[in-house]
Amino acid sequence: MLAKQRFVTDSIIRHTWVLPDSLIDKNALLGSVEKEYLFPVLDLSSWQKKYKNFKKKDNPYQLGRSIPKGNVWLLGFIFIMLVVFAILKNAFSKQLSAIVQSFFSNRILNNINKEDNLFSSWPFLLLFIQFGFILGMFFFLVAQFYDMYQAKNGFKFFFSISIIIIVFYALKLIILRFLGVLFNIQKPVNEYISILYLSYFNASLLFIPLVVAFALSPLKYGAIYIGLAILLLGIIFAFQLLRAGVTILSNNKFSRMHLFLYFCALEICPVLILIKTIGL
Repeated sequence: MLAKQRFVTDSIIRHTWVLPDSLIDKNALLGSVEKEYLFPVLDLSSWQKKYKNFKKKDNPYQLGRSIPKGNVWLLGFIFIMLVVFAILKNAFSKQLSAIVQSFFSNRILNNINKEDNLFSSWPFLLLFIQFGFILGMFFFLVAQFYDMYQAKNGFKFFFSISIIIIVFYALKLIILRFLGVLFNIQKPVNEYISILYLSYFNASLLFIPLVVAFALSPLKYGAIYIGLAILLLGIIFAFQLLRAGVTILSNNKFSRMHLFLYFCALEICPVLILIKTIGL
């Protein structure tokens, strides 16, 4: 056992490089430690030459980029809009069903025209106000998508454009009734106003899911919703003119010049004024 222990000890000594302390150069060892972990001798000129190309960071912390946040009041408007529509659906389900069906059925449209007080009732008034605010919200979202300065005002711009839309279209209906009395054509004018009412109300119903999706989606998808809105408005507008031509112009004779003037003054001009108002 003693011989085996001596053999192991001798093998370790042979394979291990061990120097006595007297043979180690302490100055060389201390110099390497100072060079690696400590500053050299205090020499300001050499320090300046060595570190003159290093620039101090203006801000030692990493700078982030603020995440853009949407308008919180949009959620409130969407909630109120859906609540108002739910109230109208439950309280005036019969009238709403007639509005949707009359857009496609001439028989139901004739029945609505016979009820003179229907267009002055509460459901039609609330639907007209809802139409203005939904269209105003759509114009606000369009302005926000194109990063227009008007959209920076937020709720103020949305409320203003909604009131302008309501006033414009209310004035349009008043002017139409005045022209009907002036030229003694109340019956065709009333029929055309009924078609306009139904077009506005059905447009507002179709725009509810579109506006909700537009408001809650990222801005990069705005072009898709704008394209869908233009397509919907084009279809409704074309259907409105086609129906007016079939139901009204077939039974009444009007001057082409008068029709052209009306079309330019009361159909195209309000849309152009609204587009100009938001700066498109």
